[in-house]
Amino acid sequence: MFTKLIAVTRTDKTRLEDLLRRELTLGLGGDRPHLDRLQQRLTQATVVDSHEMLPDVITMNSTVKVRDLDPSEAETLTLVYPEETCVSEGKLSILSLLGSELLGMRVGEIVTLEVWGRELRKRVERVTFQPERVGAFNL
Repeated sequence: MFTKLIAVTRTDKTRLEDLLRRELTLGLGGDRPHLDRLQQRLTQATVVDSHEMLPDVITMNSTVKVRDLDPSEAETLTLVYPEETCVSEGKLSILSLLGSELLGMRVGEIVTLEVWGRELRKRVERVTFQPERVGAFNL
């Protein structure tokens, strides 16, 4: 499987590697290949200082607008750590299938997921908030 190289901040990478280590060690939830994929993406990622992150890249705690390509429906999501997940507020866990794929994506890129035997495609339309862009390096 092709693994898209991503850029992540040093802080995000450290926190996510710790989180994945705990999740994969505990093995909660059974087989979750998307977590292995996220771990692989983090291992191969380009690490960027927070103040050098490009403004159109999805980082942790970024709020983004994504559009389903079929049917064409948009939604706004914030990529968060598991303990902050709140579906009704659009807070999407990094450990979810979609969340694990959104990290490091850029505006205009398309994420393709297979859910219940069906292919879903979503385009990143806009990063409406990125902590690094406003100097919030500790979120």
